[in-house]
Amino acid sequence: MDGGGWRVPLVVPTASGRIRGRREAGLTAWRGVPFTAPPVGPLRLRAPVPPEPWAGVREAAADGPLPPQPRTSTLTGAGLRTPTSEDCLTLSVVRRTAGDAPKPVVVFVYGGAYGIGGASAGAYRGETLAATGDVVFVGFNYRLGALGWLDLSAYGDDEHPIDTNLGLRDQLAALAWVRANIAAFGGDPHDVTLAGESAGATSVLTLMTMPAARGLFDRAIAESPAIASVHNADRSAGWAAELVDELPGGAAALRTIDADALVGATLRLDVAVSDRQPAARVLGPVVDGDLLPDYPVEVLRRGEALPVPLIIGTNADEGTLFQRMRALRATPVRLERLFDATVPEAKEPVLAAYAGGRRPRDLERFVTDLMFWAPSVEAAAGHAAVAPVWMYRFDFAPPASRALRLGAAHSFELDHVLARRDGFTRRVATALGGGRAARALTLRMSSAWLAFARTGSAPDWWPPFDAVTRRTWVFDRVDRLEGDPRPDVRSVWRSWRPYG
Repeated sequence: MDGGGWRVPLVVPTASGRIRGRREAGLTAWRGVPFTAPPVGPLRLRAPVPPEPWAGVREAAADGPLPPQPRTSTLTGAGLRTPTSEDCLTLSVVRRTAGDAPKPVVVFVYGGAYGIGGASAGAYRGETLAATGDVVFVGFNYRLGALGWLDLSAYGDDEHPIDTNLGLRDQLAALAWVRANIAAFGGDPHDVTLAGESAGATSVLTLMTMPAARGLFDRAIAESPAIASVHNADRSAGWAAELVDELPGGAAALRTIDADALVGATLRLDVAVSDRQPAARVLGPVVDGDLLPDYPVEVLRRGEALPVPLIIGTNADEGTLFQRMRALRATPVRLERLFDATVPEAKEPVLAAYAGGRRPRDLERFVTDLMFWAPSVEAAAGHAAVAPVWMYRFDFAPPASRALRLGAAHSFELDHVLARRDGFTRRVATALGGGRAARALTLRMSSAWLAFARTGSAPDWWPPFDAVTRRTWVFDRVDRLEGDPRPDVRSVWRSWRPYG
């Protein structure tokens, strides 16, 4: 409800200066707001620093450019005409124009395997959630590719140092900006829910294990995290050396090379590494012993993460989309290499759970469990010892999803949790029917996410998860509660450990 007589002003103060937003059909939005100085020139490959203050009123009516990345689609990242720039560290704030203050704040971290994405990409926009749920929604950009997620620190020197985990540092800077400034927008700086999907969800869980993130958010939501995909500094440094060897001019080019050329070189490296080291991703958080002291999945297993309430879950058919991607799909040859390079003795018991991985459907389930489900269950069980946890599985697969052999695919929950009734993936999934069930599911899921953002607890009908009962809420045409889903498969994954 819009109760109360308060109406958010268009011009609001921030720590760097005043900004002017715009009215958008019952919402007020401030877009393209810098939360750090542009990471260009001498600040390329450096930790973010505060923006220079400005005089007067800065216009904040348009989204800022997306980070440099491959051109894919405007749904998940940059299309052919989407503006991109290294000067990308901006955020947007959206909320109802009228209503009480302060409101709960939802900060959303986009996915895209650390190589594509952006806060203004269609899949991650939160205007509908802000309108229907009466929350302040914040989306922000962070650096992608080698500029944000590869350990290039070995190529720095005393005069031109290079910092690690730049993407994580950008995320910390955005959260610090929210804590310092969101009250001016009618948001409660001590009622912040940090949510994310895919790489964004992995980022959320990673931030939960970082001392530097303490006090920057109050609860967390992780949708389809790949939390076991974080690597150590030695492995990332080895990949960095391969990248540098390919660059014309070698290491010196890191400070001057065109960003798009660096994107292309990184993409080629990622494909090559995926053939040699299946399930390894070149880009991602790095255990540097400093900002990120330990592997996030192990910190969560031990129950040592920041003790904030958590919603965590995966989709039933995460692997269907990834089996269509060259860099990520599982093949018999890649399965051999995966186990040879990690835990050879785990190969026989794990593959037995998937009929040896001989059929396409078995490989899809293998990818789902390897990348998403099995590590998430382990993380949830550990964290439940120190904070409330609610676990879910998204099973909704209407006729068109099944006809396309996608099922409840990766990211297909986003339209539902963000309350978008006309979202692209939802329209595709219901093209052959299931629209009424989809509308009801959108209401249930978005209401659950909003209840959590307001109270720190899921609705009463969704019981918490613990390491004994492992109760998991299954979102589907008709929801249901399952206790310890697939315990036999879960147990065999305990014999496997990811790359060190």
